[in-house]
Formats: sequence, structure tokens, C-alpha cells
Amino acid sequence: MEDSRGMVLSEQSHGTIKIADEVVSIIAGLATIEVPGVAGMSGGFVGGIAEILGKSNLSKGVKVAVGDRETAIDLYIITEYGVNIPDVAKQAQNNVKTAIENMTGLDVVQVNVHVQGIKLQPAAEGETASAASRR
Repeated sequence: MEDSRGMVLSEQSHGTIKIADEVVSIIAGLATIEVPGVAGMSGGFVGGIAEILGKSNLSKGVKVAVGDRETAIDLYIITEYGVNIPDVAKQAQNNVKTAIENMTGLDVVQVNVHVQGIKLQPAAEGETASAASRR
């Protein structure tokens, strides 16, 4: 029995090539965390606090809608404090679009970035939280 979740990339005399939605999600997650200023992927809000996910959960901060030849991506990210958020988001969009198009052949029609929170630098010993946030 075939898994209907996944895009049929090619049907040839040798057989078909299918790329699962999860693969597209992982590619998007990896391309996103490569961007300087992205602290991590967000798994949503837990008790009013954005949950930062590590590398093992890259697809959890990504939602994909895959069609026959195109895809739309939603990224849920946490940025580092002090970065230019629009610049970081644009770089994430570009990285994800390039990675998915190069690796899968899909046409990326949208990459929507949802900034879910900001990661503050940890305070050094003896430093106040407000001083750490000004670094």
C-alpha cells in the first residue's frame, strides 16, 4: 500500500520518485537554522512561552503544503536579541527557497516567516538581566 502523503516528482519508465512532505519540512528547517540571527525553530507557545526546538525536531517548526509541482512553507522561528528581524526573516526566506528548489525541484511559491519570540543572551555572573539585554 502506498503512502499518499508526498509529491510524485517524476514518473518514468524506471518507476516513480516520491518526496515526502516530512523531507521538505526537514530541508526547510535546516536551511532556516543556518541563518545568522535565528536562535532556533519554535514549536509553538507552551504556557505563553515560545518553545525552542533543537536540531532533532527541525520539522516541528515548519509547516508545508506540497502540491504536484509547487510548495508553500510556513516557518515558526525564534530570533536572537539585537538582530534586525526583517533582515533575518528575508535571509531565511531566501535560504529555504533556494534549498528546496535545488534539492527537490519543487517551485517554492511562498515562504512565510512567523517570529514567535526572541532569545536573550544569558547574563554573565554578577550582571543584571537588564544589562545583559543591552549587550
